[in-house]
Amino acid sequence: MNLSGRGVALSVFASLLFALIPGYVQQLAPLDGVQVFAQRVLWSIPAVLLLLAVARQWGVLITVFGRLRRESLLLAALPLAAALIGVQWALFVWAPLAGRMLDVSLGYFLLPLVMVLAGRLFYGERLRPLQRLAVACALLGVLHELWRSQAFSWVTLVTALGYPPYFMLRRWMRLDALSGFALEMLMLTPLAVWLIVVWGPSDVFTQAPQLWWLLPGLGLLGALAFAAMMASSRLLPLGLFGILSYVEPVLLFMVAVVFLGEVFNAEQWLTYLPIWLAVLLVGWDSARLLVKQQRPA
Repeated sequence: MNLSGRGVALSVFASLLFALIPGYVQQLAPLDGVQVFAQRVLWSIPAVLLLLAVARQWGVLITVFGRLRRESLLLAALPLAAALIGVQWALFVWAPLAGRMLDVSLGYFLLPLVMVLAGRLFYGERLRPLQRLAVACALLGVLHELWRSQAFSWVTLVTALGYPPYFMLRRWMRLDALSGFALEMLMLTPLAVWLIVVWGPSDVFTQAPQLWWLLPGLGLLGALAFAAMMASSRLLPLGLFGILSYVEPVLLFMVAVVFLGEVFNAEQWLTYLPIWLAVLLVGWDSARLLVKQQRPA
């Protein structure tokens, strides 16, 4: 499989894994959203170290540490990247517990449009005809939602506007997916420990002993999903990567309505149907491109 095909496959795989997290978080009582975030950071560290061992990338991690000693700008950018992804992580595990998963899913529907705009403005990327049609369909859905609700919630805006600067920064940093992820988790570790020690419930593992295996599972699930997403972002043009991100909010929408019981108004169909059409167009275009690239010359 060529690089583009691998990038598409990794993006879809990441979306499937991310869609499992909201339902998984519901099983972590009595932890609230803040504590789930802190625990996820801590348990992600052994998970990503395990992935590094399986992938035999210890040498890559050592090389990254060498770059941090030599490149002061890279060392300064790392806390910013960790802060940007930390906000998104906290929001993602807080939303299903607060009944705001539909707001998050709408933010993820908006995200590819923002990514396409970023790719066009900062990287000069151009879209193929079917991709432009997909963006137009998605834009219709977004405009309808603006007309219907007159505003977006802060949850939606943080989700949609927070990721593009992070992806652009990570692309500039030139860190591989697993090593960059491990360093970001290490940067967030002091905050996670402070949240658990100062604000966490006492004897939580005594109250809920199932957390001893659920929390490591959350760390591994999140690490696999995030590593796949970051690897995909490095293999695909920013615009194509952004458009493929439509797969995730469709899945999150289904999880929020079907499994988490959040209310979906009938008027919102005119928001989501054009966006789902955009997803189908992107899938069709990606399939055509992969078939064309795999044909013998």
